[in-house]
Amino acid sequence: MKIALLGYGRMGKAIERIAENRGHLVTLKIDETNRTNCTDTQLKEADIAIDFSAPSIAVANYKWCFDNRVPVVSGTTGWLEQWEEVIAYCKDKDGGFFYASNFSIGVNLFFQLNTYLAQLMSGCEEYKIYIEETHHIHKLDAPSGTAITIAQGILEHHPAYKSWKLAHEIPLPADIIPVTAKREGEVPGIHTVLYKSEVDQIEISHSAFSREGFAYGAVLAAEFMQGKKGVFGMKDMLKI
Repeated sequence: MKIALLGYGRMGKAIERIAENRGHLVTLKIDETNRTNCTDTQLKEADIAIDFSAPSIAVANYKWCFDNRVPVVSGTTGWLEQWEEVIAYCKDKDGGFFYASNFSIGVNLFFQLNTYLAQLMSGCEEYKIYIEETHHIHKLDAPSGTAITIAQGILEHHPAYKSWKLAHEIPLPADIIPVTAKREGEVPGIHTVLYKSEVDQIEISHSAFSREGFAYGAVLAAEFMQGKKGVFGMKDMLKI
């Protein structure tokens, strides 16, 4: 499989290592220094593009790929307010798009655990929910896409909550889930969900030890997307 890397930072380099170890070939590497010099012809040499770029350019990257009939696997977060636009464009171009806020296999199992716990706790109004996430200081968006996915999973199964909000102002209304975003050192990612009452606390947490797990999942997603059109995510790939 020939891969175009849209975003060649630390994640892009990790993806390159894993892809090549699995027998794939990286044919194009794009970062902020060469994007304007890259041509449609260069992009079309790839069987698939993997995007870990920046929120400000992600949507333009997707459309560029759809225009050239190159399917996209994306882990870029911070652009989801344009989700409907991107999905409509993908379908109009008969393209392929795989999106995940987090490509870690463990995190996606954690998502399932999170929704199950929300169902169990939905009748226990004495417990207040809190979400906390910690990432490295280079991460541009806050909260993380993973934290947003966690919040959405709770909202789907816990009727006492209507929305989430960054916890700049405490206390928030009782039906809002506070999300705390911390940026520290080189932390790959820690996500925690707390159910706290006056007498005890229930906590589930996922901690990433390196970027390798994210990169491995992204390469698996690229392999999964071969020959496919439409919109997919980790639940499709993992069959959960």
